[in-house]
This record gives sequence, structure tokens and C-alpha cells, in this order.
Amino acid sequence: MNSVMIAKVVAFVIYLGFMIYIGLRSAGKNNDASDFFLGGRKVGPWVTALSAEASDSSAWLLMGLPGLCYLGGIKETFWTALGLIVGTYLNWLFVAKPLRKCSISFGDAITIPEFFTNRFKDKSHIISLISVVLIVFFFTIYTASGFVACAKLFNSVFGLDYHAGLAIGLVVILCYTITGGYTAVCTTDFVQGTLIFVAFVVSAVIAIFSFGGTSEAIEAVRSFDAQAVAGSFGEKIKNAFIANSSYKGISIISALAWGLGYFGMPHIIVRFMGIRSNEDVKKARRIGTVWMIVSYVGTFLIGTLGTAYLLNHGTLLGAESGLSIAGITSFGDAETVFSAVMQNMYPAFIAGIFLCAILAASMSTADSQLLAAASSVSRDIYKGIINKNADEKTVLNVSRFTVFIIALIALFLSLNPDSSIFKLVSYAWAGFGATFGPLVLLALYWKNMTNKGAIAGLIAGSVVVVLWHNLGVILPKDVYDANSILHLYEIIPGFIVSFIFAVVVSLLDKNKNPEMLKEFEAFKAMKD
Repeated sequence: MNSVMIAKVVAFVIYLGFMIYIGLRSAGKNNDASDFFLGGRKVGPWVTALSAEASDSSAWLLMGLPGLCYLGGIKETFWTALGLIVGTYLNWLFVAKPLRKCSISFGDAITIPEFFTNRFKDKSHIISLISVVLIVFFFTIYTASGFVACAKLFNSVFGLDYHAGLAIGLVVILCYTITGGYTAVCTTDFVQGTLIFVAFVVSAVIAIFSFGGTSEAIEAVRSFDAQAVAGSFGEKIKNAFIANSSYKGISIISALAWGLGYFGMPHIIVRFMGIRSNEDVKKARRIGTVWMIVSYVGTFLIGTLGTAYLLNHGTLLGAESGLSIAGITSFGDAETVFSAVMQNMYPAFIAGIFLCAILAASMSTADSQLLAAASSVSRDIYKGIINKNADEKTVLNVSRFTVFIIALIALFLSLNPDSSIFKLVSYAWAGFGATFGPLVLLALYWKNMTNKGAIAGLIAGSVVVVLWHNLGVILPKDVYDANSILHLYEIIPGFIVSFIFAVVVSLLDKNKNPEMLKEFEAFKAMKD
């Protein structure tokens, strides 16, 4: 092991050790389920904002989107980023404060399924059961993307076996999530969000100045000759740029539609429920929005400049693994472009610290998702249905066991080294956005929404997302044409169908609960 490798290892060990330390230190603060799952609603605006955005962005921000840019998907990345920035702002604006107030008003709920059950007075617990099933299903897929990112990072930086990298990521994430709960997750997310922010700002500035300035950097990308890259991959890059010159219509709508997902992300909107006060929401919204804008601009710059930068410096993409630029033959390979740029831009130890940003992105999402899924199972299924008399200690133990089981299933789903982070996230994002998004908005703004309408919306939205996502497998290739509306991102038809079913069934439902209507009026009358 040479000095360069030792420096990177030291950087990673320091970072991972610090994350575990935070988890162990936070363990003593969990006196009950509210502390473990929601931090006792005492989290400030800075930690809430960066935790929400870091857990949202995940590894696809540093690997999935830069990889898309690297392959020439400049316009797709732009429209996707625009949709996400607008979506996160609107989520803070229209959901954050009302959800915090409503979750307190309706039985002081601390999980999203519990909030739905209380809001719609669902004594049958059908809403809770369906919600938990969907949360576990889509979060398992989402968590798998985080594990894939960890494995790819360790492979590209250290040449470590893909499956060994999976194991390391699993152990560290489990350590601080199981021990520290919500407080540890938010604190580590704050640290990780800060690291991601700094990595993008500093790296983007250095990349631009390495070309001599902004205009020179733009020209370097424009003049990039795909034919200069050996092998068929050169043609692939060239074709990708050509394809993006006509990027419009369905493709733009699909990219912008990513913004719809925010309204239904349990691991993001639960942050709104845990913030310290309603007054802190406005400050947190500004912090979170600025973080998003800077981070996505950084993604765009690193991804688009990465091709020219690496070629300009005559370097290898993933030097430790011996993978050259010309050897990148798949989207999954291209997702290592951020780590390649970091390794060639900085001294070994600094590169190791910034590469931890990828690890940070993976962990900040995986831990939040595991905690959200575990809280749903332990609170809404175990205590809500199976054992209503369970004490707090038992609930916490069930939650920790659930975290472990879901992590193992996600690990199984991520065993394939060719897994695409972007594709895994895309599927899970659509699932949550289309099923929970319409329900959250209707629960907060429409008093006549009923439990039957909520059930109909959940089922309809999830069915449409799963079917639409698999149309390429179900339909013949001549029917599933690339220019067909069937290529529309599944979150759009899922969201629309879920919303329509929820509204129509609620209107047809004559059994309006007077207690629910009274509580809704009281919630709307609450002062900010």
C-alpha cells in the first residue's frame, strides 16, 4: 500500500469513525419513541434544513446526475435539477408548517402512517397497513441505491471488491442508525450536507479555473471531440450530445416531474414534523433552497466539465481500478466521474475527505429511509395493530430489528455490480411521490377527504407506478416506442390517478366523520 492509498484510507477511517461516534453519543438521548423517531420535536432550522436536503439528495446527486452529465445528458440533468429545486421549495412552502401543525393537532403523530390514520380517523388501520407496506417496499429499493453507491465508491477509490464495499457501508450505516435514532441521523445528515456543499463549491471553482476561466471552460466542453476517445464509447458520447439537442416534449415534462416527488417522501417530510417551532420553518426553507441550488449547479459543472477535465489532464477514470475513460461502457461506470475528478484534482488526503461526500450522500439517505421504514413498522404495525399495550422499550427494540432486516434485504437487491443508482432512485422516487404526495396535500388542504378516499388513492397510485414502470417488459417493442407517451415518467400518471381516485371516492363517500371535520377546523384555526 503506497502513501497515496494510505492517505485516502486515513481520511475515510476518520470520517466513518466520526459518524459512528455521533450515533453512540446520541444513543443516551432516546428516552422514548418520540425521541428516537422525531428527536422530541426539538431540532433547529439549520440541522432540519440540511438534514432534509442531504437525506433527499442521496448518492445520485454526486454519482447518478454527474454520470448522466458525463454521458452527454446535459439538458436532461438541467430539467431534472430545475424540477427538483422548484419541488423542494414548494414542499417547504406548502407542506412544512401545515404538516407540523396538523400532525400535532391530530393525535401528536410521529410517523407518516400514524398521521394518515389519525387524520382520517381510520379505526380499521387499513391506511396504516397499506402505507407501511408501500414504505417498506419502496424504501428497500431506495436504500439499495445507497449501498450500491458505497460499493462503487470503495471500488473506484481503493480497488476494493464491490461486495466488500457493500459490507462496509452496511455496517457503518447500521451502527449509528440503530444506536442513535433520529437525533443521530439528523446530526450526521447536517455534517454530511455541509461536506457535500463544500465539495461541490470548491471543486466547481477549481475545475473552472483549471481551464483558465468561465468562458474557456465552456469552450472546452463545446469543442470536446467525442472521436478523440478511443472505442465505441466515443460514439456513445457523441450520440448522447446529438440526442440532447432535440430534448423536448415528454422528456422535459418527465424531468420536471421529479419535483412532484417531494410532497410524498416520508424521510423528507418527517423532518417538518420534527422541527423545533413553526417560526423556524421559514429560515429552514431558505437554507434548504440555497443548499439545493448550489449543489445542483455543482453537479452540473462537475458532470459537464468532467469529460473535458479528465481528458485534458490525461487521467484515468477510477485510477485505482485501472478503468480508463475509453473503457466506460455503461451508465453505471460513468457514475464514478465525481470520484475520478476528486482523485485527480486534489492531494490524496484532501481527495479522500471530499470523496467522503459521496459516502455522506449515500449514508444520509439510507439512514433516513431505514429509520422512517422502521418507525412505520414498529409504531404503526406492531404497536398499532399487533400489540397495542407494548411499552416504549419494546417498540424501540422492534424498530432496531426492523432496521436490520430492511438493510439486509436492500443489501440483497444491491448485489449486482451493474446496478444503476439513478434508475433505482427514479423508481422509488416515483413510488413515494405518486402514492403519498396527493394524500399529504389533500390531508392538509381539503377537509372533506375521507379514509376511503385515502385508501383508494394509495392503492391506485401504487398500482399505476408499478405497472407503468414495467411497461417495457409487458408491451411489445414496436408498441413501446421511444417517442411514445408511454415513456412518460411513471410519477406523472401515478400522481394524477392517485389524486383523482382520492377525490372522487371521498366525494362519493357519504359517511363524513363529524369529529374529523371538527378537528380539521381546529387545525386550520391554529396560530402559526
